[in-house]
Amino acid sequence: MRSRADDALAQAAVDALTGQLELAPKPGLPDPRDLNARTTRRDHRALRWSAKALAPGLAAMAAAARRTGEPTPRLRTELGAIGRCTEHSVGLAGGGHRGALWALGLLVAAAALDPRAAPRDVAATAKRIAAHPDRRAPRRPSRGSSVSARYGAAGARGEARAGFPHVRRAWDALTAARSAGATEAEARLDALLTVMSTLQDTELLYTAGPLGLRRVQTGARAVLEAGGTATEPGRRALDALDTDLHAHAWSPRGSAGLLAGALFLDSVPVRAASPARAA
Repeated sequence: MRSRADDALAQAAVDALTGQLELAPKPGLPDPRDLNARTTRRDHRALRWSAKALAPGLAAMAAAARRTGEPTPRLRTELGAIGRCTEHSVGLAGGGHRGALWALGLLVAAAALDPRAAPRDVAATAKRIAAHPDRRAPRRPSRGSSVSARYGAAGARGEARAGFPHVRRAWDALTAARSAGATEAEARLDALLTVMSTLQDTELLYTAGPLGLRRVQTGARAVLEAGGTATEPGRRALDALDTDLHAHAWSPRGSAGLLAGALFLDSVPVRAASPARAA
């Protein structure tokens, strides 16, 4: 049976995902600017709507973790089953968010195991859950796993089994930018670019190949090296990167999902430590 704390964690994860969607300008990614573009308006609205369809599944993952009490193989198997059911529900609501569901599901479960854990401890617990194989997972390879095997990229599973290093880097970048005086939107954009600058994004590898991936990583680093999005040179570099990605129809979707994970971790100390607030 779900508790109010489980629902609060799930809502925090959905809020993180919708917060990522609302951020603009995101290079090559859906954002509110698309509402003014006839060809992409439906896509962005569908993504915002389908993000809300994640909530029941994420709450069920939190409840499963709370019942199990430890990052066991049994919990990993149960999370996989819930995740596949949630993917189906999200598909009916418009689709999308598969990578974000994987990351947020593990992080929500980890937060439920220790409601007072700090962000880095949540990521470490998620790593322990991800270390177990999902013995009931379908045996057919996914596009992401095929790309990972072809290019030697870590992929979503590798990211989780390493303790979500890019989520942690994004969270560090987020807090550093805030401390330096950036606005919340600028801090979140800098966190996204931090992920884009080093992530071996399997979506980009699939659509753009290794040369395209390196081009995107170089463009993201250029923004950060120019001083980040809070500076005029950084903003110009961001605009150039955005124009380049849209011209090539390249979308760093893996980075977007990991930013959502960082935004969730950022909310964990307040949301998870005080379940009574969800009443």
